[in-house]
Amino acid sequence: MKIIAVEVVRVRIPAYSPAFVWRDGLPGSEPELDGAWLVVRTDEGIDGLSFTLRGAILQDIVDRRLRAELLGQDPLAREYLWHRLWEIDRIDRFPVHIIGVVDIAIWDIGAKAAKLPLAQLLGSFRTSIPAYASTVTFGSIEEYLDVADQCLELGFPAIKLHAWGDARRDAELSLALREHVGPDVPLMYDGSAAFDLLDATYLGRALSEADYLWYEEPMKEFSVTAYQRLAERVDVPLLVCEVAEGAHMATADYIASGCASAVRAGSLLRGGVTGAMRIAHLADSFHLRAEVHGGGLVNTHLCMAIKNTTYYEALVDSPQVVRPAEVDANGDVHALTAPGVGWESQWAVGGAPQELLDIGIRSPEDEK
Repeated sequence: MKIIAVEVVRVRIPAYSPAFVWRDGLPGSEPELDGAWLVVRTDEGIDGLSFTLRGAILQDIVDRRLRAELLGQDPLAREYLWHRLWEIDRIDRFPVHIIGVVDIAIWDIGAKAAKLPLAQLLGSFRTSIPAYASTVTFGSIEEYLDVADQCLELGFPAIKLHAWGDARRDAELSLALREHVGPDVPLMYDGSAAFDLLDATYLGRALSEADYLWYEEPMKEFSVTAYQRLAERVDVPLLVCEVAEGAHMATADYIASGCASAVRAGSLLRGGVTGAMRIAHLADSFHLRAEVHGGGLVNTHLCMAIKNTTYYEALVDSPQVVRPAEVDANGDVHALTAPGVGWESQWAVGGAPQELLDIGIRSPEDEK
């Protein structure tokens, strides 16, 4: 099998409504965007699909660098092609998601060629997984508590907060939520890189007191040493390496430093499927969890294939909570059965993939 064409198909993505934020000072939902499908075609009629929100960036990199590199290659040589992407990164310093976009399309070809869902090609570990409700930022403690009640009524077994990015307010909210739901509901907190070490420590001690399951990305991930210092000061487990450049290589440094209680894996920001599986196996060798970041089809497959992940992340983007279609009444997400990733229906209507739900983007199909 050989790659005979590499195409970028641009897609208009309407503005998300209603708009939301992740925390004060950090945009959440985006205005209208120019997204793009990456289509990798083969001489055996099997096409690999992937998607990015940044169509112009992908178009530029494909036209200048990647098309010439991929044409004529065997798409089943995934390890070699992933290595080549990292080699070329030395020249262009790709945005952190670009390697993931290409790698996902290559894995889509491989799974379709094998006539297997991606999770089965990776080596399935489970056929279902519980989903936690991952909030956006709401206006008040009372609104968060109401959202939590709705989530629990809908069957979600666990809740993760994206709060205001103010250490004192977020600590008050975190303690109030624990008191409200009781001791048995797993709670998590995501800081979206809001804090310096002093504020991260203050909030982390409140999360420890409230017995939160994990404390995610409280600071920017440029400094491993800062995370080491934080781990020395708080007892709540730190979930790290969500966006740190370098994928598995950066994750190895965080693990070696001793600050990681768990690490992030995921489809785009961790180097695609190949990067996510490398991280998962690396973490497993240290008896650490590799929690899959975000929802959508690729991450559903990863959740089914990665032993040391415990939840699927489902976005709650409105104070009127609607359970996502992929989450059942028991709060579980189930393995997909179509060969490959399973994007064909969205590709056929020109929509954007389900992954975009995790960052506040609807597909054109949802606007109908």
